[in-house]
Amino acid sequence: MSAARPPEGARTAAREGEGTPMNAPDLTYEHVLRPEFYDVDPMDIVWHGNYVKFLEAARSAMLESFGYGYRDMRDSGYAWPIVDLRLKYVGSAVFGEPIVVRCEIVEWENRLRIEYVIRDQATGRKLTTGYTIQVAVDIATREMCFVCPPVLWERLGVDA
Repeated sequence: MSAARPPEGARTAAREGEGTPMNAPDLTYEHVLRPEFYDVDPMDIVWHGNYVKFLEAARSAMLESFGYGYRDMRDSGYAWPIVDLRLKYVGSAVFGEPIVVRCEIVEWENRLRIEYVIRDQATGRKLTTGYTIQVAVDIATREMCFVCPPVLWERLGVDA
């Protein structure tokens, strides 16, 4: 029996199995992708380096859903480079089989940490987990901010 999956770009409930305070914003997002021919190796499984591209697609869509996509970040005066990235490969995605990239913002005060779980859409089987960490850099001065700018908190709907 396969679990029903939300449509691409759907906000989801908070972290699986955890309760969420009534006033807490939903900082999760699910993005559906279908690995293409150019994503796979000769064995028809997704080449390991392409998972980073999948995280980027999901992260970009999630940030856009908050009204703080990469153009918005730049226009607010901040760049948000990735300073750390970790992936753990549990299973393999295959050519043409849809996957769901679930991302959740888990830190936003001093850095933006997003955790990811990639699952096979049809079976729900976990394929990959990981996280990215981004920091705010003032574009004008090129200095790293040790506290995330208030514009991030406003867009996420979290308390400063």
